Amino acid sequence: MAGRAGGWLRFGAVADIFGPEFFRRTDESDDAMFYDFDRFVTHIDDQAIAAVGSLYDELDLNGQVLDLCSSWISHFRSPPAHLVALGMNAAELAANEAAAEYVVHDLNVEPTIPFADDHFDAVTCCVSVDYLTRPFEVFAEVTRVLKEGGVFVCTFSNRCFPTKAIAGWLATDDEQRCAIVATYFAETPGFRDPVIQHRNPGVRGDPLFAVWAYVE
Repeated sequence: MAGRAGGWLRFGAVADIFGPEFFRRTDESDDAMFYDFDRFVTHIDDQAIAAVGSLYDELDLNGQVLDLCSSWISHFRSPPAHLVALGMNAAELAANEAAAEYVVHDLNVEPTIPFADDHFDAVTCCVSVDYLTRPFEVFAEVTRVLKEGGVFVCTFSNRCFPTKAIAGWLATDDEQRCAIVATYFAETPGFRDPVIQHRNPGVRGDPLFAVWAYVE
């Protein structure tokens, strides 16, 4: 699985099914309560983590970088010059050794990213795009805070907290999930065509998929 979204036959079909029910969750209680519990664990296996780090190296993510929906580890092999971790659990974020600073912020309540325009060279979101209930607003904010030519990289697997993942994610397969994320990019003005890749094909463990795009 590799290529650009423009050539993906199922891409348009996924775009047609977005609606309010698509973004509902089994557990609609306050996310702050769910994430109040410290989870100092990794949510994908070592091979998938290595695939994330390899992609970050390949894309040369450096300078000012924002890690959305972050936790105690950001999976960079070598941290960028200045990494900002934005997430929901203060204890986890404070333990992130790669981060120069952190922000506790719930993107599902307030999708506005609390930084100035043209602030970051890159933005990442690892194994968390499936929890965004207002992804188009978040993606629009990413284009605002990214510098011209900056990149937004979303990586994900087939594992999640099912009660907090959106219904549309749970109802689709890996290929369709890649198309969902590619649609978020394609329907957000300011992004170039997204790239879609399966980063660790053939592994027996957790698959790692990536969708990314640059700001025009």
